[in-house]
Amino acid sequence: MIPSRIARALLFLAGFAFATMIHADEPTIALEGPAEDAPRGITMSLAGVHYIPHIKGQGLAYQPQPDAPLGARVQFFVVNSGAAPVTMNEAYIDGAYPIHHLYTGDWSWHDTPNGWPGRDRVLPPGAMSVWTINAVRPTWREGKPFELRVHDWSSTVRPRMETELRPPRAWLSAVTFLGEATGPDTAVVHIENRTPNTLRPTGVRFWQPESHETFRALFPGDLHAELDHFHADGVVPPGDMGGFSVTVPPLMLSYAAVEVILEDEDGEERTLWAHLRVKREVFDIAGGWTGGAANDGRSAMLHEPFLKALKRLHVNSAHISKIPGYNDAIGEGGLYDQYPIKEFYHLRPIAQYDTDEMIPHIHGAELLGEPQLPFSDQAQLPQQVWEAFQPYARTRIPTTITLSDEAGWRLYAGLSDFPHYDAYRVIAPHADPFSAYDRWEEGVRIGWGAPIETLSEMNRVLRELSRPAPMAIWSQGPHTGWFVMDGRRRLSPTPDELLSQAYFALSTRITSLYWFNLSLGSLVDWRDLYEPMARLGREMRMTESFQLEGNAYRHETLTRASRPDWELASIAAPHGALLFANDLDYHPDLDDKVFKWGPPRPVDFEYALPAYLREVHEVFRVDADGLHEVDWEVTEHGVRIQTEASLAAIFVAAPDGEARARIESAREAAMADEAALNFEPATNDDDFEQLESIRR
Repeated sequence: MIPSRIARALLFLAGFAFATMIHADEPTIALEGPAEDAPRGITMSLAGVHYIPHIKGQGLAYQPQPDAPLGARVQFFVVNSGAAPVTMNEAYIDGAYPIHHLYTGDWSWHDTPNGWPGRDRVLPPGAMSVWTINAVRPTWREGKPFELRVHDWSSTVRPRMETELRPPRAWLSAVTFLGEATGPDTAVVHIENRTPNTLRPTGVRFWQPESHETFRALFPGDLHAELDHFHADGVVPPGDMGGFSVTVPPLMLSYAAVEVILEDEDGEERTLWAHLRVKREVFDIAGGWTGGAANDGRSAMLHEPFLKALKRLHVNSAHISKIPGYNDAIGEGGLYDQYPIKEFYHLRPIAQYDTDEMIPHIHGAELLGEPQLPFSDQAQLPQQVWEAFQPYARTRIPTTITLSDEAGWRLYAGLSDFPHYDAYRVIAPHADPFSAYDRWEEGVRIGWGAPIETLSEMNRVLRELSRPAPMAIWSQGPHTGWFVMDGRRRLSPTPDELLSQAYFALSTRITSLYWFNLSLGSLVDWRDLYEPMARLGREMRMTESFQLEGNAYRHETLTRASRPDWELASIAAPHGALLFANDLDYHPDLDDKVFKWGPPRPVDFEYALPAYLREVHEVFRVDADGLHEVDWEVTEHGVRIQTEASLAAIFVAAPDGEARARIESAREAAMADEAALNFEPATNDDDFEQLESIRR
């Protein structure tokens, strides 16, 4: 039965709410059926449960929603612990089949055997199958039994697994795969510990399939006990974050179950689980609409000045597919080899991209537009999104999804390997009504912009819904095509508005940033935005190691005279902390209808740091011009910094000189790339004329 258009619309518009994460204690296992009726040795066990709660943004101006209980995305790690294969014809979960939970609105999507092709339902002995449900609201009660059953139609034995779902006290908050080769050989694992006990990671195991075709049947790899702990004592203190990195043989670019074994101070062992795609994480800076036509009718990406302009922005990816004459001749000395730009589109036919040669040249499969948009040809229910992504599940190609309306993000939680949002704060279409915000003094309300700091709130929501997988964002850049809103004459962000939005996003830990947009026309029409993007591109290259290896740590809003003053945020990596200060003391100019910031002012910031980074050796400020000294001192829980700042500031606190050396090396490499281009359209009129002439 297919839902009617009305039912679909109601599901889109329903104002469901969010919650906090849950992790089950060790599950109890039960087997249903007479013992003598088990000649095939059917025995299923539940190795673990990972419960990622839904959360809801605070301070976002959406229509009031019902005060409903918050749901969660739950992963069940089911193992065939018997001696014979089990055919999982059906899963029966929480008292009903998955389709029942979908049509009652209890779940928004599921990834369970009921929706798999027959070949994926056969689980060999010793293999693990991961079942995922995304519950809009909990149908369980904390501390009460939660039941899963497996129906193998060839047997009367129906294994029954029972557990309890309860709020987590420790979980894997970020898992990132890194390496120089296509198959990553390093995993960086961050752990959140909210237990009253110290936890010590003692080992990690990656469960992976034998082939991409059998990606649902995961087999245990070796237990890796040689961990490079963040903390010298190898512990994660109570109420804090920590973790480890581990070097392993190259991992398959497929889905994996991550099993982390910990020991508490009493010697008791527990295991944390997660299920996500293994992909080699690279900080990609991308552009939208770069493949549009130049004045000769050909793609702008067939013109070298435009490719130079993109490379000067440190762009290495774009929302493009195959462009004859550009990226259809990789390795043949053509334009692509001089100016390589990864593909970031639907990537079809899939077989053309899922090759050893092509995988390094793709960012991800972006194939659905904005599926959240109701009443449009892009609208897709969450289960339909899951179905659309299935052809990529057997490949090495990660999927991406664009989300725009935070009020419904939880419905799509966990569907994509690399989620990102598309939300801008000035002179652009928006899901939240700008005029509903009363952030401004004297009761001023505006229709052309929204509080920029709402972006960091959105980021935190999407990050927590998606963890431990990484995420990216579309950030507002130049765009020829926006329309007048509330009388604002400038139809793209100002340089300061552009930078502020990007800094708020970066402060929450992302692993790629996409500019909307970098079309030839937008770069020409909004020349004053080119240099800010170029400088920020260099800064992202200087600090990308923190984004890739780190984890969001803390954020705090400071006030002055009862008004917002600064938002502080930190990213904790093994080699140091990246500290952001984003200026909240800006105001809407009611004449020019743009946001404006004041000059630099004295600031005094205190940042908390995780225990493993509190022996601080140096603190300095980072920008595109270099590294700058600041006044600083160590505090009980972190560092205190005194300097002058406005709009935004980035600092680094590190336990040794490694972070400084990394950043300086990255800056030198970025500047060398820029110098080699000998192309500065922001400041050189002759270079800019080359872009203009292509457009004309």
